Amino acid sequence: MTGGAASARECGASHGPNIAAKSGETSARVYDRIMVDFARSPRSTLGVEWELALLDSRSLDLTPAAETLLADVAEHAPAFEKKIVGEMLTNTIELVTDVHEQVFTVAEDLATSIGALRKLTEHRGVELMSAGTHPFAQWQSQEVRAKDRYLELVDRTQWWGRNMLIFGVHVHVGIDSRDKVLPIVNALLAYVPHLQALSASSPFWGGTDTGYASNRAMMFQQLPTAGLPFQFDEWADYEKYVDDMLTTGIIDTINEIRWDIRPAPHWGTVEVRVCDGLPTLEEILAVTAFIQCLVDDMSARLDAGETLPTMPDWFHNENKWRAARYGMDAIIIENAAADERLVTECLADEIERLMPVAERLGCVEELRSITSIIDRGVPYQRLKRVLAQTGSLTEVTRSLIGDLRSSYS
Repeated sequence: MTGGAASARECGASHGPNIAAKSGETSARVYDRIMVDFARSPRSTLGVEWELALLDSRSLDLTPAAETLLADVAEHAPAFEKKIVGEMLTNTIELVTDVHEQVFTVAEDLATSIGALRKLTEHRGVELMSAGTHPFAQWQSQEVRAKDRYLELVDRTQWWGRNMLIFGVHVHVGIDSRDKVLPIVNALLAYVPHLQALSASSPFWGGTDTGYASNRAMMFQQLPTAGLPFQFDEWADYEKYVDDMLTTGIIDTINEIRWDIRPAPHWGTVEVRVCDGLPTLEEILAVTAFIQCLVDDMSARLDAGETLPTMPDWFHNENKWRAARYGMDAIIIENAAADERLVTECLADEIERLMPVAERLGCVEELRSITSIIDRGVPYQRLKRVLAQTGSLTEVTRSLIGDLRSSYS
């Protein structure tokens, strides 16, 4: 596929970086001869990747069923081979959408894929769950898929790599000009705490209440090249970073840059990877609508000649920690003037500000649903309530299975 918010893969995708020397030049490493091409996409097109945990239907613990299920897909549902794919661990399946213009067709795409997958899991005694972490599974028991890129990652990162028992949601938004990519990435950093708090679903890890709304956020940033992105002013600065990372062997492909928000040059998108795994389709669509509206608004402002606001890196680092720790109770830094407000107040204002954008994009209902999600409790809050009521992380896990089942059936 050329351009579009295409169905990119999680860390270590099969395609390599779209890097080429200028015509007639040698392959020697010279910074001003290296280019990272950006395959422009139609503005604000969408692609979503949703990582699902595979659970044994009796114990509700994670089960290494991915390879078996992928073989079932190939045999019984070959039309879904590019939409139901494997991930780093054999306890994970990822759903990958086609390119879409509107959020409601993303919903249809994901519902169709999860329905096809459910028919296969039923025969295997496997349940599906989505959250940033499994409430009680132990990382020592998990299997890494026998793919070189995954085995190399674990070999290099050792204890931290083996601890990556985490699940997320990634949203691609098409960008119609390379010149917009870095300004949009830099401006989106201000919304990391909004997205982190809204999606937080990983208060438990390995059977322990971590005290964080999103322990996944803290875990994932321990990997090299993960975490918040650097803020680059010029595309050439980003190219130099990629060149240096490849030359020094820190990465082998551009997809090994695992930032929370990153350019996806091969697809012509900005990819937002902040969110924990979300338990319901409604929450996936709400977050997707929010991200699409933010990016489209920024794109329009750039077209109008506006300069998008930015903040210092240390504000972004603090905001990410606050949102991961306190979730919807986080008081976040709003702007470069260091004004602070409760994240829920910021979200309410953003929903209203973006409503005209949502009307233009056809996702008013999905954007407005953020309000009802907050009213009934975002994922980590609901999980904490179940634990308080039952005292059982098994029941917490069962509630996640039920949330997912009821959200698309």
